[in-house]
Amino acid sequence: MKTQGMMSKKWKEAVQAVLPIMGIVLALSLCILPIPSGILLSFLLGGLMLIAGMMLFSLGAELSMETMGQRLGSKLTASKKLWLILLLGFVLGFIITIAEPDLTVLAGQVAAIPNRVLIFSVAAGVGLFLLLGFLRMLLGIPLRLMLMISYAVVFGLLIFSPKDFLTVAFDSGGVTTGPMTVPFIMALGVGVSAIRSDNKAADDSFGLVALSSVGPILAVLILSIVYRPDSALPSETWLPDVEHSQELGMLFAVSIPTYLKEIALSMLPIILIFGVFQLVSLRLSRRTLLRIGSGLLYTYAGLVLFMTGVHVGFLPTGTFLGMRLAALPVPWMIVPIGMLIGFFIVKAEPAIYVLMRQVEELTNGAVKGKLLQRTLCLSVAVSVGIAMIRVLTGISILWFVVPGYAISLLMSLLTPRIFTAIAFDSGGVASGPMTASFLLPFAMGACQALGGNVVTDAFGVVAMVAMTPLIAIQGLGLYYRFRGSRSVHQEAYTDSLSGYADDAIIEL
Repeated sequence: MKTQGMMSKKWKEAVQAVLPIMGIVLALSLCILPIPSGILLSFLLGGLMLIAGMMLFSLGAELSMETMGQRLGSKLTASKKLWLILLLGFVLGFIITIAEPDLTVLAGQVAAIPNRVLIFSVAAGVGLFLLLGFLRMLLGIPLRLMLMISYAVVFGLLIFSPKDFLTVAFDSGGVTTGPMTVPFIMALGVGVSAIRSDNKAADDSFGLVALSSVGPILAVLILSIVYRPDSALPSETWLPDVEHSQELGMLFAVSIPTYLKEIALSMLPIILIFGVFQLVSLRLSRRTLLRIGSGLLYTYAGLVLFMTGVHVGFLPTGTFLGMRLAALPVPWMIVPIGMLIGFFIVKAEPAIYVLMRQVEELTNGAVKGKLLQRTLCLSVAVSVGIAMIRVLTGISILWFVVPGYAISLLMSLLTPRIFTAIAFDSGGVASGPMTASFLLPFAMGACQALGGNVVTDAFGVVAMVAMTPLIAIQGLGLYYRFRGSRSVHQEAYTDSLSGYADDAIIEL
């Protein structure tokens, strides 16, 4: 009965998330842009698969991925062996990233670098920064200090990196924190921080996603300097062409086996690592294992449905809409329409609901998940509007990301530390598979219609979606602070950049 109640709740959330996007596209097709029946039917069927996939994934992540991550994190930290914690931190980060469907989406749209080279480079970056994130949590190092140092290195590498790879690098930082990565990494953070007894441990449970988003940016910048391809050529655009219902069914049927295999290979390493820990040290009860097992099945089925619907239904529709809107006599219409889609598309990101739930739990309800979601919706709408302006004008992404991250890091000096951690985590969470598979193709289609440079002008929309929440959520934190609220971890409001509490250090 409890699972049925959870499933009903997840179904309602999924319907509320996906229906607005479907409504916007249908309204555009009826009023402004006639959409070929094959593309529209693929989109509608894909939307139904998205709803079912989101429901199953959200339920499965809550039953399995979060439990696995928390148990692994706490058991790993309890060993008090620094070398083991850091080694497994890197291995887990590497494996989880390879398992991330969003990264496969992005790699498939960059033809200049072989997919495996790009994926493994990004995975190594995430592994390294997850290792550093564990070290930060164990030693009580301020997140803002690590972020400042990390982004200083990023901005330094921008000088040497080829211009065509700047957008790909920043986009990679957003797509690696998606539906597979976020639940597991956030749960790892809760598990690792649980071993600490000081009153700042809960705050430090956030921030792993934030640091994991920096690693891919550095990895791709270094890869572009070493690899030196001529340009980051985009892959060719694909649009479905079906004449009747059987062809539509076959279009999805031939794609499902691909994602059955892809998601299975993605989840297998995580399951094997958890299995080894279960045999060696966890020794969880049979009831807990059955709960985790059923959750993994839900997660698997949900991701297969979600990724099939996104790739076959939403990706080509986004491309087509972008091309047709930009070809109108008033191409600037892509700005308000893009903002409207951006506002609602965040609600369809599965990992958003994981973040909302953990924020409410770890702040004892002081920070409401719905308020966090609305703030993210507004910030993403702004970011998509800026991205569409870049498509129209060709303005370099550096004019936005450099001052944007600079403002974010300066705000972190004033914002309560828990809001800084939530903000930087939110940036990675907001830029998930819906952004990579709908907004990015939307921008690419518009850029092609306008005759612009797809790599420099269209790529970067994921990066913008990942950046604006840093400012918006920290702005929310400043509102809480100046309003005089003391309900969200009172000690967070008076911490300083320097000096760590003695009891925040674990004897390793």
